[in-house]
Amino acid sequence: MAPSDRTLLIVAAGRGTRAGGGLPKQYRPLGGRPIVARSIQAFDGLVDDVVLVIHPDDKALAEAACPGVRMVHGAQTRSGSVRAGLAAVTTDTVLIHDAARPLVPRHVIEGVIAALAHGPAAAPALPVTDALWRGATTVEGTQDRSGLWRAQTPQGFHTQPLRAAHAAFEGDAADDVEVARAHGLPVVITPGSDDNLKITTPGDFDRAERHMRERTTMDFRVGNGFDVHRFGDGDHVMLCGVRVPHGRGLQGHSDADVGLHTITDAVYGALAEGDIGTHFPPSDPQWKGAESGQFLRHAVDLAASRGFAIANVDCTLICEMPKIGPHAAAMRGRVADLMGLEVDRVSVKATTTERLGFAGRGEGIACQATVALVSK
Repeated sequence: MAPSDRTLLIVAAGRGTRAGGGLPKQYRPLGGRPIVARSIQAFDGLVDDVVLVIHPDDKALAEAACPGVRMVHGAQTRSGSVRAGLAAVTTDTVLIHDAARPLVPRHVIEGVIAALAHGPAAAPALPVTDALWRGATTVEGTQDRSGLWRAQTPQGFHTQPLRAAHAAFEGDAADDVEVARAHGLPVVITPGSDDNLKITTPGDFDRAERHMRERTTMDFRVGNGFDVHRFGDGDHVMLCGVRVPHGRGLQGHSDADVGLHTITDAVYGALAEGDIGTHFPPSDPQWKGAESGQFLRHAVDLAASRGFAIANVDCTLICEMPKIGPHAAAMRGRVADLMGLEVDRVSVKATTTERLGFAGRGEGIACQATVALVSK
């Protein structure tokens, strides 16, 4: 689910003293990274902009934890801090998230985003399943749990209606759903998650660490690509982003780089996202003669938006001529550059068909590639 005119507003202006540790909890490390940085990372690829609301005294901590993130100073109340953050939001929709919820699952975020297509506000929650009692030191009564929910974040809103709701609201509120409802905005309940815990007390750090260990099962995917281009008129061929002199050129709607096309298809295949023609139709004249590197970059960016990094690439060019060996190092370097990889994660090699078939007859070049993706 790609971003579409959407801002993440992280509320991090509180003191967080109940968590201990000598620092506001949002800047304490969890698994080696500040909690607030993990909270922002959870939204990678799902928002266009990030606004971090901080306490004025925490500027140095915030800049160290979240370099490059846009920051505004908060207020003495949560509602005041949200209003300060909303003043910096320029997008049509906004997701307001607690800095202390660093483990929010992607499907929880996507559920809120999807609901905003059909209404002005949405928020995740879990139904209350435990028995509820009333009392101080002894049980004085029970409470029906029917229709009760445990609220979570991110809470999503169309920006302008929420601004109006905050402008009309007096006092402080537990969350922005309370503010929205006071202004008459309907709020859709979307599925929450037990993993979306809020770190409040020292024991919550241990819980969060356990959750992280349980969630570190790696998602590993492999994609394969295969492509063929016939020879035609020309004085060179483009192979894996490198111009190789040759007595004939390759035919194709773009620059006919059979190597980059094949690697691109392998990435799309690992993501179950069709093939290069799905994203860049050959019937579209804008791709005539286009440089194929942009197709590969699109595939890599799509993988990143889905939470995957490229582990390695193995590409085999199948042809009698031209000779690939003298150009293999340059090809590896170009592919590595396009995919944001170290060269030692890219293999480009060649083989022949012992003069059998169309490649053996010198009618064209084939290529096959395998790409491995790992969850980030």
